[in-house]
Amino acid sequence: MRIHLTTVHVDDQEVALRFYTDVLGFLPKHDVPLGTDRWLTVVSPDAPEGTELLLEPSGHPAVPPYKTALVNDGIPAASFAVDDVRAEYERLSGLGVRFTQEPLTMGPVTTAVLDDTCGNLIQILHTA
Repeated sequence: MRIHLTTVHVDDQEVALRFYTDVLGFLPKHDVPLGTDRWLTVVSPDAPEGTELLLEPSGHPAVPPYKTALVNDGIPAASFAVDDVRAEYERLSGLGVRFTQEPLTMGPVTTAVLDDTCGNLIQILHTA
């Protein structure tokens, strides 16, 4: 068994697509119109046939309070591996990305947390 798809709920799919592709560097995978929304997924350029991230609209009534609670408590909605957290922090900061946690090393793990502009906190991490 392996993970095929995971979800991040987003406030605006078009804004999310631009952020996750133009800023974070993911590649678009599927973009299927579904009424006013889309089945919109992105993948890592390192694994285009790997796990897909669904940029799912936050339309369900349970989603907004859930997302708000996570953000208020500083809990990331997703975590992405990077080769160098500090370098990625500098690159993304230079693009105007707002971080809620600067790079922090805890034993063999370094993490940072960013605001995805779509209502979520996202953690980037590297494990030594």
